[in-house]
Amino acid sequence: MMMWWFITTLAITAFFYNSPVYAYDNNPLQDICVAVSDSHASVFVNGKICKDPKLATPNDFYFSGLNVSGNAAPKSGVAVKLVDVNSMPGLNTLGISVSRLDFEPLSLFPLHAHPRASALITILEGSIYVGLFVPDPANFFKSRLFSKILNPGDVFVFPKGLIHFLYNIGNKKATSLIYYNSQNPGVISIPNSIFASKPPVPDDVLAKGFQLNKIQIAQLRKKFS
Repeated sequence: MMMWWFITTLAITAFFYNSPVYAYDNNPLQDICVAVSDSHASVFVNGKICKDPKLATPNDFYFSGLNVSGNAAPKSGVAVKLVDVNSMPGLNTLGISVSRLDFEPLSLFPLHAHPRASALITILEGSIYVGLFVPDPANFFKSRLFSKILNPGDVFVFPKGLIHFLYNIGNKKATSLIYYNSQNPGVISIPNSIFASKPPVPDDVLAKGFQLNKIQIAQLRKKFS
């Protein structure tokens, strides 16, 4: 009887651990995906629909131009060129993408996070000061800063979803490549998300949250608008 019970328990356990029905969810590939019960609604999958393999071409797996900088973000002095699933369709389902960042002297890529990817940065030119904020498990009102000055050949990793920044501390341009373990890593700019949202966050919420007065909040809104 004991042997039968052991074999039965082992079989049930193996079924639950190996059955795809009980597998964990895949990581999201877009910011929101609202469920609908309307059977006639348009289909919008969590990711990209696959092309018929017979119609694939070499250009689907090819991108040219990472050797030159991209377009500079307004007021930042940082140019970004991203190679993701939108610019290289062959990346679909592969869970990888890359970007090139070019920094003007003393320019800052401000506090931000990638909601769907960890990011691995390597420095090609210049010196970049990077900072990563890790929440304090004992006190969620605090965090620990992991920071480092990176030079050519140095590598640093930013775990998925954690806030970080990049600052060119040198007097010459700096260039880096960043690799993501997502075909669509996404980016959330913390200052702009807070002070330039539409509709705007109520002044009382921002004033209390940042311990500022409403005049200061208005000034910040103007800067990030």
